[in-house]
Parts: sequence; C-alpha cells; structure tokens
Amino acid sequence: MKIAFYGRKIDASDFEKLSLLISKLHTSGKVRFYWYRPFYDSLNGGVGDIPAEGFFTSHADLPRDTELFLALGGDGTFLESLTLVRDRKIPVAGINFGRLGFLTTAYVEEGDACREKCNLWIDRLLRGDYEIEKRSLLHLECRSGILPEDFYPYALNEIAIQRISPVMMEIEIAVDGDVLPRYWADGILIGSATGSTAYSLSIGGPIVTPDSRVLIIAPVAPHNLNIRPLIVPDSSRIEISFRSRQRTGLLTADNRSFDLPQGERITISKASFDLDCVSVNNNFIEALHQKLLWGEDRRNTPRS
Repeated sequence: MKIAFYGRKIDASDFEKLSLLISKLHTSGKVRFYWYRPFYDSLNGGVGDIPAEGFFTSHADLPRDTELFLALGGDGTFLESLTLVRDRKIPVAGINFGRLGFLTTAYVEEGDACREKCNLWIDRLLRGDYEIEKRSLLHLECRSGILPEDFYPYALNEIAIQRISPVMMEIEIAVDGDVLPRYWADGILIGSATGSTAYSLSIGGPIVTPDSRVLIIAPVAPHNLNIRPLIVPDSSRIEISFRSRQRTGLLTADNRSFDLPQGERITISKASFDLDCVSVNNNFIEALHQKLLWGEDRRNTPRS
C-alpha cells in the first residue's frame, strides 16, 4: 500500500507517538512510505530512522497511485491536504497531533497497557476496514479573473470576505438571483456542512451534520442586528460583492487568503467533486460531546 504522509510541524513531545505510528505501519510489511519533503526534513531525526521510498512537495509530484493520504497534525493540516489531493479521489485520514479536531479524529495512544487495544484503528487502516465519507467542497469564481494564479479555488470548511481595517463593509448577496437584504458587517462567511463546527460556529452559525446538503450564510459581527445566519440548499449559486471606504477586503478559503478589491463580484457554489474522508473512530454526535462539551450542565452530574 502506497501511503503519502503530510504534515506541517508537530511538537517534539509528540515524536514518540509518531514513532509508534510509523513503527506499527512499517512492521506490517504492507506500507510504502512517501513523505511531504518539508515535513520529513522538519523531524530532524527526532523519531529515529524513518522509512522513505519517495517524496513529494506539491500536488504535481504526489504519486498518482497513492492509495491513502495521512494528514498528521490538527484540522489546519487536514484542510491543507485538499490543496495536494485535489480531485484525485485519494482517501484522506486525519491523525490528530494537534488540539481540537473535528476532522482529525484518530489518536495514537501511548502506554504499555493501551498500545495494542487503543490503536486498533491502525490495523483497520491497513486492512481497508473503514468507511469513506464524501465531504462537499465549495468552489470560488471571480468575475474579472482576479484570482491569484497559485490560489486553489476550493475549500472544505468555508469561504469568507472580511474587513482588513476598522472600517465596516456593505455587503450585497444574491442567492440564485434573489437579492438578500444588504448586510452591514465586518464580513460574510459561506460555509459548508463540514465547516459548521469551524469558523461559522464561532460567529454564531448553526451546527449541521456533515452529510447535510446545505450551505451556510453567516455574517461576521453584523451591525444590523436583525440579520441572522441563513441556510440554503447546496445547489445554490451565491453571488457576493462589497463596498467599503477601505476599498479592499480579505478573501479567505479555509486557511488561505488574498486581497479582494471593492466591487469585485465572486460566486460560490458546491464543487463538482467531493473530498473522500476516511472515517476512523469518527462519530459526529460523540465529537460534539467530547470537543464542545455538548449538554454539559452541573445539574446532569451524578451526586455522590
């Protein structure tokens, strides 16, 4: 099995966990290791000898016959995986070496009493014993073609326009040609179902299950207080433009960005392809309990 390993940087305190993962995969005799070169170099021998049959540095030299893509880090690392895998239908598994993670749900556990029992998901990966979740993507189009040449116009979580100064933005939005009331806000976010627990959640957007066929329209710090987040079908085409005394806004697609000039009209819609996400120990409702302390209330705590 040819596996591509991608990461940005992990803490030295996690080197032992990474070493355990590599060792378990290597001793199976089933894995051919291909590494993202900058990540491989950043490890600096901290995890001992690392088996490597090849390297890649971008989507262009990622081996065409890659069977599995492992994103080692947090959700930000997982989001960057999209720019490498793109539309090639390579399953992506998120292995958490970060903090809060809704996309990176598998953990490498340490300790003699836990190693085998807690890391059974690694054996499942090797056997191909996992489900593939099709996660919808967002596609960005700019009317005037101002999109930077090296900017990948797709996002997994959200596409947003935000102010880059203290000046408020006047935002116009049309959904399938129907014009919404004008937004006066610090920005606007269009989120996917997957992205409902990301930036959208932090600005008051709704939580939706990842398999929902919807898009989220949520204002960032709206100044007209009767404006609320809006859910629309994921078949919608959403057109956005803005005006501001600053004359420039910041457009972000997940964790990538560029400056967007006033008056530029962008269109956001569902992409024509999905991202194949490997479901390992992944239960969305359970994740809400664990990561958001969903429903935590001292009244629900059993009395001693």
